[in-house]
Amino acid sequence: MSVAELNAIEMENERLQRENELFEAFFRRQSALAAHAEGQGEEKAHEKSKKKKKGKATTLSIDQKVDIAQNELDAVAAEVADTKRSSERLIDTLRAVLESADTRIAELKKDAYEFKRDIVVGAENFRTGKTMAEKVIRYMEEKLRQGDAAVEKLRLKNATLKGQAQKIEAQLRQKEEMGDVLHYIDFHQLQIENRQYVARIEERNDELLKLKMTTGNTVQSLNSLKRRLQSLIDESDWLRSEMKSRADLCEKLAREGGRVGAEVAKAGKFNHGLRTAKEASQGMPQVLDYVQQKAEAYELQTAVGNWERKVEIAEMAHKRLRADVRSATFQQGTA
Repeated sequence: MSVAELNAIEMENERLQRENELFEAFFRRQSALAAHAEGQGEEKAHEKSKKKKKGKATTLSIDQKVDIAQNELDAVAAEVADTKRSSERLIDTLRAVLESADTRIAELKKDAYEFKRDIVVGAENFRTGKTMAEKVIRYMEEKLRQGDAAVEKLRLKNATLKGQAQKIEAQLRQKEEMGDVLHYIDFHQLQIENRQYVARIEERNDELLKLKMTTGNTVQSLNSLKRRLQSLIDESDWLRSEMKSRADLCEKLAREGGRVGAEVAKAGKFNHGLRTAKEASQGMPQVLDYVQQKAEAYELQTAVGNWERKVEIAEMAHKRLRADVRSATFQQGTA
């Protein structure tokens, strides 16, 4: 067998495999539809398919294959359309969520700006420098009242829409009981309106839930802002005490600077006097000469003292010698 024939066989096997997959998908779909229409489960449909498989094998014609492929193509196209519609609904939902988040962010920024304007800055006592708690409580109570009013408004609107929906449903039931057959267009219009009202009710419920969550978040933000406000008040008190201590230190340094300036002026005057004395004593002997002369005088005084002691010793020796001579002369005379 050549390579070309082998490739042709492989391509034919691949084609047959794709056809089998297509036929299996079509068979599963048709079995599921038949079982659903007859009120049977998947097990019965599977048993029927087994029984059919046990029968004689049949070969599909080209037209049947084309019909099967066209049906599968239509089914896949329908699935793609459903997926596209669900994706579009999901995209719309996500877009609405993003718009709601942007709106909520803008509202939070506005609330933060108003809180900073009315409480952090506007509620500060000019005498003590602390934030007045009455204004803070009044501000928070006003915000909570506004939230409660919005919740009550949405609740009333939701109740009104529910009442309208119930009224329309009652009218429909009454017309059905009276045998008043609606035209297809009227019934379709009522269905559209009913779906719109249901969608509005769901939107209002979602808004009510969001408002409840917003109220909880507002309370949490209020508590965090209270803690932050208390920390800012403590920091402000510390800064004031630090500014006071720095002011005292600056005043002390100013006094020290004045005293040092006076000492510098006094030292300048003394230095000026020394310069004047130095200029006046330009013709006098130098200090080294004086020290040298003083050292020579000390050495001469030391030498004079040494010579005086030597003279005293010589005189004492001379006196002793004269005494010895007199003693010897006196002894000779007596002899």
